[in-house]
Order: sequence, then structure tokens, then C-alpha cells
Amino acid sequence: MFKRDVQTLADILTQCLRHDGLETPLMQRRLIDAWGRVAGKAIDKYTGEKFIRNQILFVKIINPALRADLSMMRERLVNNLNVEVGARIITDIKFF
Repeated sequence: MFKRDVQTLADILTQCLRHDGLETPLMQRRLIDAWGRVAGKAIDKYTGEKFIRNQILFVKIINPALRADLSMMRERLVNNLNVEVGARIITDIKFF
């Protein structure tokens, strides 16, 4: 008899991504894509480029007043984005 190690496809894909070092970039991409859902459609209209460097999400906001309001909501946005992705990907957000 063969002893089989049965795993789900999701577990196998996660292991492959982790082995190849692609899990973190995938999670970062998911977090950047989640910005519009977490921040809302109105804020997403005033959003320019977004990127992650050293666990900090950099977001370009076109409207200065909105940038100031979002700066006060940084901690809540960080928590909501990390919850949306399901992992602790970022520790802070910088608006420019």
C-alpha cells in the first residue's frame, strides 16, 4: 500500500510560491489592488501611483486637503489593508 500525503491545491500553491520567493510580492500586489476597496471609490479617484518599499505603502494623493485627512487615518487604513489581504504586509502609509 502506498502512503499518500494528501494536500489541497491551495496548500501546494502556497508552498510553491513560498519556495520560489514569490509569496510576498503576490501579497503586496493584492494589497495595492485592495486600496480602492478599502479607501473607497471617492478617494480612489484622487489617487495616483502606489508602491510598497520596506513595508511602507507610498500613495500619491492629488488633492492636498484629502492628503491631510488621510494622514490622520493612517493607522486605521494600515489595519484595514492588512486585514483585507490576510497578512501583515505593511506597517505604515506615506502620502505624497
